[in-house]
Amino acid sequence: MNSFALFAVVILYLALLFLVAHSAEKKKSKIWVNNPYIYALSLAVYCTAWTYYGSIGVAVNDGLDYLPIYVGPIIIIPAWIYINRKIIRIARINKVSSIADFISLRYGNSRSFGAIITLVCIFGIIPYIGLQIKAISETFHLVTQTPISKDLFTDNATYVVILLALFSSYYGTRYVDASEKRLGIISAVALESFLKLIFLIVLGIFVTFFVFDGFSDIYEKASQFQDFKAKNTFSGLEGSINWIILCLISASAIFLLPRQFHTTIVENRQEKHLKTAIWFFPLYLLIFNVFVFPIAWGGRIIFDGHSVNPEFYSILIPQHFGNQLITVLVFLGGLSSSISMVIISSITLSIMLSNNLIIPYGWLDKFKSDNDVKNTKNITNIRKVSIFILIVTAFIFYKFFILQNSLYSVGLISFVVISQLGPSFFGAIFWRRGSYKGAVFGLIGGLIICYFGLIIPQYYFSYNQEFKGFLREMYNSFSFFNIPYLDSISQVFFWSILVNMILFTVISVSQKGDYRERNFAEIYVDVDRYIQNHENAFIWRGKAYVSDIRNILVKFLGEKKTEQALRIFNLKYNIDTRTETADARFIKFSENLLSGRIGTASAKILIEGVTYEDKISLKEVLEILEESKENISLNKKLTEQSRELRQLSEELSSANENLIFKDKQKDDFLDSVAHELRTPITAIRSAGEILADDDDIPQDIKKEFLNNIITESDRLNEIINDILYLDKLEHGEIALNIETNDIIETYQKALNPISHLIHQKSIHLSEVNLLTKTQFEYDEARLIQVFQNILGNALKFTDIQGTIQAKFQEKGNQLVISIFNTGKQIPEDDLNLIFDKFYQSRNQNIRKPLGSGLGLAICRKIMEAHQGSISAKNMEIGVEFQMILKSDSGEPEGFNLNSHS
Repeated sequence: MNSFALFAVVILYLALLFLVAHSAEKKKSKIWVNNPYIYALSLAVYCTAWTYYGSIGVAVNDGLDYLPIYVGPIIIIPAWIYINRKIIRIARINKVSSIADFISLRYGNSRSFGAIITLVCIFGIIPYIGLQIKAISETFHLVTQTPISKDLFTDNATYVVILLALFSSYYGTRYVDASEKRLGIISAVALESFLKLIFLIVLGIFVTFFVFDGFSDIYEKASQFQDFKAKNTFSGLEGSINWIILCLISASAIFLLPRQFHTTIVENRQEKHLKTAIWFFPLYLLIFNVFVFPIAWGGRIIFDGHSVNPEFYSILIPQHFGNQLITVLVFLGGLSSSISMVIISSITLSIMLSNNLIIPYGWLDKFKSDNDVKNTKNITNIRKVSIFILIVTAFIFYKFFILQNSLYSVGLISFVVISQLGPSFFGAIFWRRGSYKGAVFGLIGGLIICYFGLIIPQYYFSYNQEFKGFLREMYNSFSFFNIPYLDSISQVFFWSILVNMILFTVISVSQKGDYRERNFAEIYVDVDRYIQNHENAFIWRGKAYVSDIRNILVKFLGEKKTEQALRIFNLKYNIDTRTETADARFIKFSENLLSGRIGTASAKILIEGVTYEDKISLKEVLEILEESKENISLNKKLTEQSRELRQLSEELSSANENLIFKDKQKDDFLDSVAHELRTPITAIRSAGEILADDDDIPQDIKKEFLNNIITESDRLNEIINDILYLDKLEHGEIALNIETNDIIETYQKALNPISHLIHQKSIHLSEVNLLTKTQFEYDEARLIQVFQNILGNALKFTDIQGTIQAKFQEKGNQLVISIFNTGKQIPEDDLNLIFDKFYQSRNQNIRKPLGSGLGLAICRKIMEAHQGSISAKNMEIGVEFQMILKSDSGEPEGFNLNSHS
């Protein structure tokens, strides 16, 4: 492919990333913001050119040694829920923006330790960035079939690197607060992670199913090679031990690589996204490796006898078969792997370089004299220049030091160097006794072994082909440290970590750290205890004025943001705005505000410059921390009690409202009953008075009055009986006569007395019988009473020429009877209340149950006595009452039972 055409493709691809980043930043739609899959995909920045190309080369040359790079993270990822959640909380409450800030803050917020960690990361990652540039450059020339130019200005890869540096500088420094979430960059990285996986899958399918006839075909042909079996099995104890050590190296890298710390911790928006990451990321790695074996051994079969670099089989195979589209797609996949790593790594290193080296060791005095606009511009420019310089330095490093090295070897050396942060990193969150001196001496001891055992031989030998003289003799004198069964990488990792841990542990145990170290040790180890009021856990004693600290804040935040921040702080701790002196909480709050912009160490230095701190003994620190723990514990208990009291108060308030409503229902009920009783009594009295006063009343009229007296007396008796009957039902004093009856016949017995009234209103009456049997056990008299209550209601509220329909069916071991009628509906709010004893509809104009509210209450008690239920629901054109009885009824609970079956 023509160089200019491929360069144009690269520009278009970078333009796509720019567009995605710009769109995500500008629109902040739900697709990008708070999306757990975007977060999980961004973690795949772990899969660089080393994994994209290097894994294939390792699979060919060293067999299964490519797997530990993926197996290590997969093994440790389940622990993320505990470890990374803890780290995220620590980082969030302390405004941590880099791994250098995270570790140095724990060990007394030391400026020197932050600088050392920054240098370790720079010297460890610069070769790694150079490795990505090497992959971009070599694959670019491989696709275009042009030689690699030694002249920087005629090499097309140089301009790709410059474009990359400009893109990273622009989007990586949009926020002066380094702890802010970079939505645009993370969205672009997530897209790259997705695309590189898709492109690798396309290549894998092409090689496996188009070049060869499936996995079995590749395996059968590859197994003919004499070294196939040896490379695809563990070579005894030696191979197993080295494999395990490689897994440990990669497991530590997933926590300690600056880019992984940034994407996992700094860019985390919600802790719950970790739950998605712990299954999605391992799945991503698994899919990423599905086609490594067929591509590696397929390339070995195709290029057997040819002198080609197996790391680039992924490009050479489609190119060999003239498939230019897949060749370009694979190139873009490798470009994605490299670009994402370069962007995130350069951003994180620039933050560390500015916050832990440049600003604390050279720019603080200038910042004190400038205003917030100039300071923001200076901080941004420092980071932009840092990104550009870091990428260009990595490019130069590639040109002069790693041109002849494999991707695998360079990447693994970077992993071993970065792993030296492990003891101080994990000690920070799990071990209170870890001290600054122990961490520093441990780190330096481990690094000396790494540089002596790995870096000097690797890069010095690359630069000087003859490795001899005094240096060679010195190396030979240390040969007695060689461990059988371990290769050079594993040996250096073992000795460096061993020395690092021993120095860290011994020095920390023998020499206690100062009060500030112990203070942060408590906050880190017990972060869950302090997370709500973390400023309270910060120990500081001295003299400070709010106005002095405020002046410092204004120089970085500006007047408006400073006022907003102070208002939030005062509201949180209920502090009077006129307070002049600052306490420990305000000191910590102010340092956090500055930390994202200039780093934790520089923030501490600036605040210390306007305060007067008294020295505190370690014993006092422990006493204050213990008291703080007790206060926080007491505060939690008080908060919990307050919550419980508030909940109890709400429940009492609800119960009181319910009682008031019930009392009103009772009053309404009594009014209704009194009215119902007064009506027949009044009629009886009137008829009696007429009969008593007038002896000459005609016989037929006298007979009518006497009949009215009898009728009203019966009505009065019925009301009183209903009240007494309901009371007996509630107290379980009614005996049920359970027998086997025909449910259809029972329904007809209930229907017959009112059927003529139904016909008078021209109501259409129907039954739907879906039963396979009609014999069930129940008290027929009581069920007739239920049917008549429901049918009476239906008759009252069904319009002329309406419909009443009864439906009988069995569901499981239940008999379900539904009685539907057209007409007025029951208010939705009343559907669950109509069976209450004192119920009357709140909206009397819509629908009110028959009588005083006793009928449906009696129905419910009868159904409950049968261990059944009754309910009502509104249908589209009416109301349906549903009664449920058990097909195999047992003895009803709370009622006497007379069985005559």
